[in-house]
Amino acid sequence: MSSEWPSPPRAEARPLITRHHGIERRDDYAWLRAENWQEVMRAPETLPADIRAYLEAENAYTEAVMADTQEVQADLFAEMKGRIKEDDSAPPAPDGPWAYYTSFVAGGEYPLVCRRPRHGKGEEQVLVDGNALAEGLAYFSLGAFAHSPDHRHVAYAVDDKGSEFYAIRFRETESGRELADTIADTNASMAWARDGRTLFYTKLDENHRPYAVFRHRLGTSQDEDVLVYREEDPGFFVGVGTTQSRDYIVISAHEHQTSEVRLVPAERPEAAPMLVAAREAGHEYDVEHVGDRLIIRTNSGDAEDFRIMEAPLAAPGRENWRQIEPHRPGRLIVAMTAFAGHLVRLEREDGLPRIVIRRWADGAEHVIAFPEEAYSLGLSPGYEFETTTLRFTYSSMTTPAEVWDYDMETRERELRKRQEVPSGHDPADYVTRRILAPAEDGERVPVSLLYRKGTALDGSAPLLLYGYGAYGIAIPAAFSTNRLSLVDRGFVYAIAHVRGGKEKGYRWYREGRHEKKTNTFKDFIAVGEHLAREGFTSRGRIVAHGGSAGGMLMGAVANRAPDLFKAIIAEVPFVDVLSTMLDASLPLTPPEWPEWGNPIESAADYRLIASYSPYDNVREQAYPHILAMAGLTDPRVTYWEPAKWVAKLRALKRDDNLLLLKTNMAAGHAGASGRFSHLEEVAFAYAFALKVAGLGDGKAA
Repeated sequence: MSSEWPSPPRAEARPLITRHHGIERRDDYAWLRAENWQEVMRAPETLPADIRAYLEAENAYTEAVMADTQEVQADLFAEMKGRIKEDDSAPPAPDGPWAYYTSFVAGGEYPLVCRRPRHGKGEEQVLVDGNALAEGLAYFSLGAFAHSPDHRHVAYAVDDKGSEFYAIRFRETESGRELADTIADTNASMAWARDGRTLFYTKLDENHRPYAVFRHRLGTSQDEDVLVYREEDPGFFVGVGTTQSRDYIVISAHEHQTSEVRLVPAERPEAAPMLVAAREAGHEYDVEHVGDRLIIRTNSGDAEDFRIMEAPLAAPGRENWRQIEPHRPGRLIVAMTAFAGHLVRLEREDGLPRIVIRRWADGAEHVIAFPEEAYSLGLSPGYEFETTTLRFTYSSMTTPAEVWDYDMETRERELRKRQEVPSGHDPADYVTRRILAPAEDGERVPVSLLYRKGTALDGSAPLLLYGYGAYGIAIPAAFSTNRLSLVDRGFVYAIAHVRGGKEKGYRWYREGRHEKKTNTFKDFIAVGEHLAREGFTSRGRIVAHGGSAGGMLMGAVANRAPDLFKAIIAEVPFVDVLSTMLDASLPLTPPEWPEWGNPIESAADYRLIASYSPYDNVREQAYPHILAMAGLTDPRVTYWEPAKWVAKLRALKRDDNLLLLKTNMAAGHAGASGRFSHLEEVAFAYAFALKVAGLGDGKAA
């Protein structure tokens, strides 16, 4: 088959020898990491010429090899775009006299931030027009927006490089006049004080880490902003928000397993931050506020799946915490929101979420019930505190997303929005299932499945197997219009809820991180083997798909079980784990040490990471077809990780299968920024899957 394709580019080997803990390591492609990478994040045109030449050669090769899929890509793009309601809007969220929402116009790539009078009498006001702001830019992201409590101003954050260096700007809501104030080098985390003229925000340091919270006063320059809190530990990131009551600004310092919270009264923005509980390694907590007390979700007291406590606002230290919802092993309290009359918690047990409502007055509780076998839930608490209305979102792999308003007293539900699929969608045409696959050590790994009715389950179907498995992130069994394009062409779509996420509680996370990281890879392979045994597909018919930390999973399973997979799709893949964890200057390295280990300080961690890091374990063997996708200005998984991985694979792999690298030279971690331009990247990846699966004509059922 290889004769059908042009010769691939070959990166020059320029050996770099390093020693750590007495262990010698050779890296032939370390030169692909630009020495001026921090400058490249802000000015992509400064990328050194030799690195640019290699990336562009890989892009040209990928384009040539995929040329025969142009028609399929166009069909996929048209299908996926046809499932999007172009002139769409979110249900307005009320706040006093106004209701705020985002909307899209037909043909528009970016959202509009809008408001209208709460009770619908009056014209819509467009506060921020993303399409107008993006005009003429290769990349644009509206990262966040927040209206002031007095409704007179809106703050919004924009990024025009994909590097996630956001600038915060301000507008008057009535006149639309843009203020002169601009706040540079933020990560879009911000919160208004009660006066409507003071904004708290996080600032990024030269290594792209949110290290401090500043206070800005409208009408002044950023140089005059006041430092409110500075984090000295580079392993902790800082964020800022508000309690649901909006009585307090919340300043959080956190890494993946430890957190610390400070509060500033929203009425007194110049007050010194009040520490709730000093950080202790392994202690995670977050805070809400009701009246004269704080409500605290915490894993203290060996409550690894979390419990809920309360403490007096005047004395919030750990010694004054009192339990109001106990820990129950295997029942993970994912999140909570405190309203004036009710406490709402989102829980997950046996892989399925549920919402529990507690009334403050008498402690009575009830659960909001849902009928499907597998589904996704999310809380959307909105802006108001004195309310009995809870907004939540619901979907399943066959049911389009729904937004509901739920009366926490009467228990009545009102459907506010159901996701429209303009080109048509009948849930009855599809089957969604939840099964359990046996892992190597006897654990049972949840798997969510979607396929079209009538799909033969005799091993003949190709299957796309998605996985992530890191940071405790649970992958929801949610609706996606895009994946229907694969399912309609005969694919079975599966999500492997492997260890490293929290689908089965905090233990599921603990069993897939640091010393036990390889459980994530073993689980994914076990799921693939089980799906083949059960006839959903067969060995060698599986396309594995993952991104970011899930891309590390892709690299690991490609090394460990290459014959199980037909192909690997690795988006912004974290594959050069050892090099990154050895480089303390990179944005995410210090905060990531609790997740993966610190190979700088620990020889054991060095050996552990070296044993599975995909780049370090590429060897002379046959590999599946591989597509790697990267973003030049990505601050999370830097472009050189997939570039180095592909270069080493080219030198060592012993097969004629495709190996493609596609780098977006004008975007970062999230890829193309527009809602339609992003679909072009999805169509490209799906066209690759269809090509290698032998469904090159790409015709839907």
